[in-house]
Amino acid sequence: MNQPLQGVYTAKKKDGSQYYRASLTYRNKHISLGSHNDMKKAHEIYCTGSALLTDSSIRLEDYREDSPLAFAKWVCLINFRDNGLYFSSPIYIRPRFFYYYFSPTEFFIFDKDDLFYYSSRRISRRGGHYFVADYGMQINIMSRYGIKNYAVEGRDYRFINGNQNDLRYENIEIINRFHGVNAVQEKGRTKYLVKIHVKGNVTVGTYDTEIEAAVAYNKAIDLLKKAGIDKAYSPNYMEGMSPDVYTDLYHSVQVSQSLLNYCYRSE
Repeated sequence: MNQPLQGVYTAKKKDGSQYYRASLTYRNKHISLGSHNDMKKAHEIYCTGSALLTDSSIRLEDYREDSPLAFAKWVCLINFRDNGLYFSSPIYIRPRFFYYYFSPTEFFIFDKDDLFYYSSRRISRRGGHYFVADYGMQINIMSRYGIKNYAVEGRDYRFINGNQNDLRYENIEIINRFHGVNAVQEKGRTKYLVKIHVKGNVTVGTYDTEIEAAVAYNKAIDLLKKAGIDKAYSPNYMEGMSPDVYTDLYHSVQVSQSLLNYCYRSE
C-alpha cells in the first residue's frame, strides 16, 4: 500500500471506497483544502495551497482554470496570508471595504461593516438574484438596503457611481421605498404616483409626500379587500409613525375616483 504524500490523508466514503483529503496548518490554524480520488491530485491541491500561503508574489489575478485548488479557497488563503484573517467565504479585505469573489473577474464590493455578516455566509446566485442562507431562510442580499424583490434599477434605486457590483451603502440611493409608490416629476417638482395591480394597474392617486403615498396604497388595499378582491398585497410599514398619526393620515388621504369605481363594480 502506498504511503500518503505530504498534506494528504486517506478517508472513506459511505460506500467504503477510498479517497484522499488535502489539508495544511498555517499560523496554528488547520485548513481543509479539498479532496480527490487520486492521491497525486490531492497532493497537488496541498502544494498549491502551501505555495499561496508562503509566496507573497502570487496574486488573485494569477489564478487559472486548471488550478487544482478551487478559486474560492484560493481567495481564502491569499486573504489569510495578506491580512491574517481566515474566512470560509471567498473574501479579500482592503482597508475600508472588502471584495466578495465569485470568479477572478466577478466580485461584489462591500463596506467593512458587512464583514461579520458575509464572513460566515455564502452568497448564492439564481436568476440574476443573490441570496444568503440566514436562519434557514433564503434572504435576498438587496433587502439589506431596503430594496424589494420587485424593485427596478433606475426607477426604485440606483448605483451612484454606475457600478452595479459596488454594494457599499454610500453608493446606493433608494428612490422609492414603499410598495406601489413611484417618484415622478411634475412641473419641476417631485410628486409620488401610486398604482396598485388588480387585473391591471389601477391609479390610486398622486401625492405631495412619500408618506402620504404609502398610506394611500394601504388604504387602496383595504378598499379592494372590502370589495371582495382578496389578493396577497403587502402593505407599507411606516417606521416610527405613531398609531394616532397614521390613523389621521389614513382618513385624510384621498384616493382616485377610478379606484373607487373599480371597487364599486366589484362589490
